[in-house]
Order: sequence, then C-alpha cells, then structure tokens
Amino acid sequence: MNPTQEDRTDPGQPGELLQRWPQNPLLTAALWPYPVNAVFNPGAVRLQDTGEILLLARAEDRRGISHLATARSADGMTQWTIDPSPTFPARSPDRPEEVWGVEDPRIVWVPEIDRYAVTYTAYSRGGPGVSLALTQDFRAFEYYGMVMPPEDKDAALFPRRFGGHWAMIHRPVPASGSAHMWISFSPDLRHWGSHRVLMPARDGAWWDARKIGLNTPPIETPEGWLIIYHGVRQTAAGCLYRLGLALLNLEDPTKVIYRSDEWIFGPVTPYERTGDVGDVVFPCGAVLDPDGDTLKVYYGGADTSINMATGSVQSMLAWLKRHHYDGTV
Repeated sequence: MNPTQEDRTDPGQPGELLQRWPQNPLLTAALWPYPVNAVFNPGAVRLQDTGEILLLARAEDRRGISHLATARSADGMTQWTIDPSPTFPARSPDRPEEVWGVEDPRIVWVPEIDRYAVTYTAYSRGGPGVSLALTQDFRAFEYYGMVMPPEDKDAALFPRRFGGHWAMIHRPVPASGSAHMWISFSPDLRHWGSHRVLMPARDGAWWDARKIGLNTPPIETPEGWLIIYHGVRQTAAGCLYRLGLALLNLEDPTKVIYRSDEWIFGPVTPYERTGDVGDVVFPCGAVLDPDGDTLKVYYGGADTSINMATGSVQSMLAWLKRHHYDGTV
C-alpha cells in the first residue's frame, strides 16, 4: 500500500483527522471548585434526559490519590458546571480495591438496562484492576466491584449483547512481554470469561509496539465498531502516547476488519507535551453530535489538563480503509 501525499495526515496540519479545539485546554485544576493537583482523562456521554454533555473526569488530589468528578455543558465546549465535591470518591473502607484511588473512566449508555455503565480503574494494593458501576443520574451508583483483577485497565463495555452475552475490551499487563488488547464476555456483567486477545501489540519500531490499549468506548457505525486506541512507544526520552484506529465486525466484535498502520493523533502542543507526564494524549470519552458524524473526543493532555478535538466518523472510516495493515509484526 502506497498512500499518496494527499492521503497522509501530519500533526497540527489542517488535514489531520482530529482537530484540536482552539481554546484548549478545556478544563484545568485552576477551574476546579476545590483543591486538586490535576484533572485529566475524562469519560464522556450525552445525557439521555437533557442532551447535555457530561464529563466524568479523573481528578488527582494533592496526596496523589485520584477520584472522579462531574462537569456538565450544554454544548460540550463552554460554560461548564462542575460539581462542588467529588462525584465518585475512592472509598477504601467500603471498597478496599480502591484504596489508592479510581482512575480513567469510560461511560456507555446501555438501553437494555436503562443505565449508564461506568468502567474504571480501581487502584488496589495488588495493582490496578477493572471495576464496574451502574448509574441513572451520576449521583447514586450501583457498584459491581472489581470484575477484572490486577493488573488490568483501559476497559469499556459494548452497549449491547452479542449472542446473549455482554462484551468488554480491556488490557491485561503480563509480568513480562507485550501488553495486548483483549476481549471478554459475560452473561450478567459480573462473571467474565471466554477471554481472548483482540488486537496484539506490534513488535519492533512500530508506533504501537509492545503496549497498546483502548481509549474511548467502541463507536457503532453501519460498517462496524470504530475503535480509538493508543500505542505506547518507548523512546530514549521516555514513553510517547499516540492514537490510532481500528474497525471491528458489527455482529462479531472479536473480528478485526481494519487496523491503522499509522498513528492519527499525537502530542504536539505545549499542553500535551509538558505536564505531570509529558508527551501524552489520552482520551477516555467521545460523544457523537446529533448530525451522526461529528465526533467530540475528550482527552487528557500530559496527565494535567482536559482537552477536546473534533473529527468526522466518515472521514475516519474512509482514511482507515486506505491506511490499514493486516499483519501483527
């Protein structure tokens, strides 16, 4: 495959698939109604009752422990209303698996159960694992607890069943070797099995070699489930987080139709390159506009701020068809 120069997307150029909002950073610790060190990596959803966009942000306090906090906006860009206290605190007496905090939520509206499903990283003494909670209003939560034991993270549910079973993408981390994206299935959201590798990390010099993970929850399109995922490249200066695309079969999400050969979005601006953890762009939430094509992607920049970029789902799918690679090396 030899894409033309016009097909390529260069960071920061007008042809980039994801366009940064000119007024980024969108939200920072300075705007928070109580003291925090940083806010980043928010889950995102359009509320069923009001149409508002809700962000469930990771807020790291000055101890280094993270909780989740809610911000709402009518247009998803301006005039944010932030809850005056933590929405989802880590409560170690009741939930010891969260003793060192809760991080990086992904939100999915699940019509069958009339609930929002929140998957998040629970940081236990044994390491980070995947926990699940359900809610109707982001005030009261039904906790399912840790459903994937340490070390595991970067998880999101699909919003509907496949053959009677729920499906979840997640990323276990082995004691040695590469970290791949997995998919697992459950009859009841509590008991998970049928685990299998969904997408392996590549080897060698690839941008997504050795360690990859899911970013936003799967986005349903007529052509399949659009996946935004990250690759972590080890460089002499440290880790470099960048984003790529994949497409899964609509009725069998274990089948990968396309996987991008190139990354589509990486850290280039000062708020993405400099912060508590530099050279990181990390979205946990994306919201589709009423036009059915415009995608608002909410991402953490350098583990310090919340930012937004917009893109076209149809443009992403068209690009992916031209820039895919079916090998795993």
